[in-house]
Amino acid sequence: MYKPIDSSLSPRFCGLSTFMRLEAVKTEENVDFAVLGVPFDTAVSNRTGQRGGPQHIRNSSVLLRPYNPDQDINIFDYASGVDYGDIDVIPGNIHRTYDNIVEGLDPLLEKSVTPIILGGDHSISLGNLRAFHKKYGKMAFVHFDSHGDTWDNYFGEKYMHGTPFRRAAEEGLLDMDRSIQIGLRGPLYGPEDYKDAEDLGFEVLPMKKVRKMGYEKVIERIHEKIGPDHPVFVSFDIDFVDPAYAPGTGTPEVAGPTSFEALECVRGLHGLNLVGFDLVEVLPTYDAGDITAGLASAVGFEMISLVAMKKRAEQKALTR
Repeated sequence: MYKPIDSSLSPRFCGLSTFMRLEAVKTEENVDFAVLGVPFDTAVSNRTGQRGGPQHIRNSSVLLRPYNPDQDINIFDYASGVDYGDIDVIPGNIHRTYDNIVEGLDPLLEKSVTPIILGGDHSISLGNLRAFHKKYGKMAFVHFDSHGDTWDNYFGEKYMHGTPFRRAAEEGLLDMDRSIQIGLRGPLYGPEDYKDAEDLGFEVLPMKKVRKMGYEKVIERIHEKIGPDHPVFVSFDIDFVDPAYAPGTGTPEVAGPTSFEALECVRGLHGLNLVGFDLVEVLPTYDAGDITAGLASAVGFEMISLVAMKKRAEQKALTR
């Protein structure tokens, strides 16, 4: 079993800065989850610097401890995990970076290890989904974001951080009957921005509708939409959260969820067949007081907790 260094025995400022102080081991053996970075940021439309996101999140995550009181689980009683390092990206070349992402994720997915992927800008999700499609076929998809990222192009370019999920739908990577976007808000180029996503097959829950429904009903809707068995990929853009709680991002949109509400959304995914996650768009330069990194590390912690809860449920099922 791989587990973090005990911070009650070793000070947090000692040793390598890995996620949650996990061992820095590039292995697929005896591992249930692996945290890895994809520090690519040359497909953004506004502020850049998300290449520093993975390490910024890791630096903040040293404060995490193994027991999750909100889910009542000690992660490492049920799951083994490592910090797998970073996938080598090609700055300025998104297509070669996609190839590297697929190549880098393949060994983990072959062994049914659950990746927790730290970005990087949101364009990396297309590479992630291509890798997962090779293993699982068409994926159910849960997308927390203030933007739909289903534009056809940006600046005439088809591959940007505002386009990955249109490309994913076009490439047949997603099960569109089981794909949902939550938290979209802010000014648009026109009503077609939401309509285009719906025409692709996404169910779209803009932030105003989320507020009217309430978060419990939103979580219920996600479960109704996807069901318990279909493999699910979860993509979490940190700008899903209101910039009062997550200022360190490239394209902030006001009037989003609080930190607590965002974490509750992730916790509520328990019971789905979760096979992979990405967490993107953390931008250290604009992260006053490192509060965005603190939130992002907490989101990653909840994702890992979901992996452990899934393993616990599987173990209980075997002993019945």
